[in-house]
Amino acid sequence: MHLFYHAKATRIRPRLTRDPVLPSASLPPTLWRYMRAVLILSLMALLPAGLQALAPSPGAMLETSSTAELEQRVKAIDEALSGLSRISLRTGSGSLGYRSHDYPDPAHEEWLQIELPQDSALDQIVLVPAVWRNPIGGFNADGFPETFTVIAGRKGEETGTVIASFSQADGILPRIAPLIIPCNITAAWVRVECDTLPPRLFDGRYNLQLSEILIFSGATNVALHQPVTHSGEPKVTGLTLRPEYMVDGFTPYFMNSGQGRSSRPFNTTGHGQLSIHLDLGAEYVIDGFHLHAVELNDTAPQGLPSSYGFPRRFYLEAANKADFSDAVRLYTYQRASFAHAGPILMRHLPETACRYVRIQVIEPFVLERENMTPAIRTGFAELEILAKGQNVALHRPVRLEKPGNVLRAATSLTDGRNLYGRILSPRQWMNELVRRHDLERERPLLTAELNQRYARQQINLRRLGGLAALLTGGIFFIILIDRMLRMRHIARIKERFAADLHDELGANLHTISLIGELAEKKAITNPERLPGLLQQIQATTKRSIVAVHHVSDLQTATGLYKGLIIDMNRAAERIVVNLEHKLSVSGEQHLLTIDQQKQVDLFLFYKECLINCCRHSDATELSTRLVVGAKTTLLTVTDNGSSPPDHGALALPPSLKRRAKILGARVTLTHPDEGGWCISLRLRNKRRWPRLTRAGK
Repeated sequence: MHLFYHAKATRIRPRLTRDPVLPSASLPPTLWRYMRAVLILSLMALLPAGLQALAPSPGAMLETSSTAELEQRVKAIDEALSGLSRISLRTGSGSLGYRSHDYPDPAHEEWLQIELPQDSALDQIVLVPAVWRNPIGGFNADGFPETFTVIAGRKGEETGTVIASFSQADGILPRIAPLIIPCNITAAWVRVECDTLPPRLFDGRYNLQLSEILIFSGATNVALHQPVTHSGEPKVTGLTLRPEYMVDGFTPYFMNSGQGRSSRPFNTTGHGQLSIHLDLGAEYVIDGFHLHAVELNDTAPQGLPSSYGFPRRFYLEAANKADFSDAVRLYTYQRASFAHAGPILMRHLPETACRYVRIQVIEPFVLERENMTPAIRTGFAELEILAKGQNVALHRPVRLEKPGNVLRAATSLTDGRNLYGRILSPRQWMNELVRRHDLERERPLLTAELNQRYARQQINLRRLGGLAALLTGGIFFIILIDRMLRMRHIARIKERFAADLHDELGANLHTISLIGELAEKKAITNPERLPGLLQQIQATTKRSIVAVHHVSDLQTATGLYKGLIIDMNRAAERIVVNLEHKLSVSGEQHLLTIDQQKQVDLFLFYKECLINCCRHSDATELSTRLVVGAKTTLLTVTDNGSSPPDHGALALPPSLKRRAKILGARVTLTHPDEGGWCISLRLRNKRRWPRLTRAGK
């Protein structure tokens, strides 16, 4: 009978000089699953916050724009606003425009119609609201309709063509700026129809009110001083509300372009009749003029009346000779009331070819002064002579006759500037006011959206910071746990290393002891076997040396390990030499469900059982039964050794306890009734994927 098996002459690995860190010393799969779960949950928590920071909020045009685009848009709006005319409401007195009769409810139809002298190509209609001073909310449009229709037709047409139709959904209110209606139509009349009247602010009754309607054909306001018809009798308050005031050219605004340098108005005092001569430099066919009054909005309160310097009566003449010997009178101004004065006097003229233009003041403005002699004043901010919408008087020389005491130079009459900067054409002025209104309505929406996004970003940043701190803490905690587990694993490796050395060397030394005892007996009775026994002792000693170097290989289920059943048989042949031994195995096909490291530990436990039986039980028979199930493995080692007196206390050897602890199994030591000892080990299998054998085995 063979007492041992020979180890292969394999290369001896170098001894470990430090604590061994084996592949199994890495994080266990369960901990890796926990770490992955923590990371995935953290990313899932971070992802919604990041997406929320980038996600657009609801809104018509805002929902598709990024934060950078909104910021760029706000910057572009600010740059555009810096170059647009400002809405500067005029002070003093003047005409208010048109106001219809008022009603207690809105369900009434009102309309008004402007009759043009002939069919004209129209491209823009401007509705200027009447402005009401609201003591709570500043200024508001009063009586401006939200639901109305604009219709235009040629001469002889009764129905006309709808140019535009507005409803409450269009959101044109609130506003104090004009409303521009683009069009492309040839017409001789334009009508505004309103079937749902708006409430007026001061008492809540319903009416229709407009300050001015401008109808542009190119640069010309063809509605200026044209006849107006309406659906009923207007509501007249004094002399400020009449249908004709809706086309008199007086708007509730000062021309404040905010562009270029300011210019002080021409101003003179005297008792004679002032004559202003203007040389156009060449012959032009003139068709209109704009006379800008002195702006008094530079002081608060105004120290002078709003009509300061504007003559009560004057006339405009045109001529082709410098001495005005061929003068033709084009226009005569007579102020009947304060409603006939405003910031800009706009008039159409009959088309006249001329080079020279003269304003002859007949009745100047008289400034009444308390306890002082009344003072005569004449002043204008600008004189524009128009030829097809172009100011041909710009920067032309001005000559004064009977000027009196000139307080400011006459060159300011044609410098193209007023108190607020550059003078614009009426159409450009209205367009810039509307453009400013649209941008100023858009900007708060953008800034509100940006503020919301900034607030959300701050919240998300705080959340991200908290989650990052939590994630950092979690990673630190995982690293700490990993280090503790590694230290614990190293301690287990040391414990296993010591146990393996003890068990492997103990078994070999026990074998050497048995062979030595056998050699001692055979040296007397059978001397010829002595050399063979000595060779076996030498081989076992060499194997012990190799085993010391290969203990680390046992940790990875390689090296000396050849298979659980094979090694159990060989270990029994080597260790229990003088005992009758029987090994039975059932369920061998389930061995693949047991981790190989556990198989090594199970083999070492079995060797320790054999050594303890040989050393302490005085047994002659030994039987081993290994039952491998799908979930549990049961190893039973039974001998017929001597029992303790009176079945005394049964104590497991410390080496078996240590091996059972390494295995994570439950071990018991019992004394059957028929005598002997029984060591039972119950091990729970760990399911894993079956290892594929080489060459398809």
